Amino acid sequence: MVSVAFLTLLERKVLGYIQIRKGPNKIGFLGILQPFCDAVKLFTKEQVRPVLSNFFVFYFSPVISLFLSLFIWLCFPYLVKFYSFEYGVLFFFCCLSFGVYIIMIAGWSSNSIYALLGALRSIAQTISYEVALVLILIVILFILGSFNLLYFELFQNYLWFFFLFFPVGVIWVISRLAETNRTPFDFAEGESELVSGFNIEYGAGGFALIFLAEYARILFIRILFSVLFLGSTRISFFFFVKLNFISFFFIWVRGAFPRYRYDKLIFIAWKSYLPISLNLLFLIIFFLIIIF
Repeated sequence: MVSVAFLTLLERKVLGYIQIRKGPNKIGFLGILQPFCDAVKLFTKEQVRPVLSNFFVFYFSPVISLFLSLFIWLCFPYLVKFYSFEYGVLFFFCCLSFGVYIIMIAGWSSNSIYALLGALRSIAQTISYEVALVLILIVILFILGSFNLLYFELFQNYLWFFFLFFPVGVIWVISRLAETNRTPFDFAEGESELVSGFNIEYGAGGFALIFLAEYARILFIRILFSVLFLGSTRISFFFFVKLNFISFFFIWVRGAFPRYRYDKLIFIAWKSYLPISLNLLFLIIFFLIIIF
């Protein structure tokens, strides 16, 4: 949770300097206490709910969303090996797919047309990119022969997968931006037509929980990219350097690129990334059959 708080501070400061302004700089030294002030403000506001909403589903969907975002961290290969189980990648797929249901429930239970449209667009976007994402990981899993995330560290001692499968690495980065609703693919929050997407009716603590869940998932995705493609050793200083670089890259993309068009995003997913991933998968299977 502390990492999520300071990730939001980093984002606001970097975006501020990209837009030639200071960003948060009043609370504490260089605005370092700003995330805690935001949290206090959100959790002390009055909890308001729409009269026509389905109360219990509306109320508990942010809680379940945060639970899933924290539950997904169990598949990270910790050094103590309590949770470094053999099917870590499969567990990651399952937890990631459950997020779609939470978005659908949150948008539907609000009984608002804006929230429902935002949820539908977010679900279509997430499902479209999950297909290519799963195929990309299957390509690497065929080479490793295991679902254990520890093997990614062992196999990348001399050459990172990002350079070995460079097009796949680039597709993964772009798919991650779309999967986590980050700019330039944040169509669930298209202000011109959808206001704030599926969470438009949430305020105070409910919005804070959705916000925390989203950034916890984004932080885990960045750590996972470092493990999968950049050969990270978790006890090294360079692991944190890579993580900060990936975080800066995601924020820089938000500050540098405008929002994409929605139909083009879906077009890229089904007409470009899916054929590339499938062809690469067939190529890897062909080579493995020849070798073995």
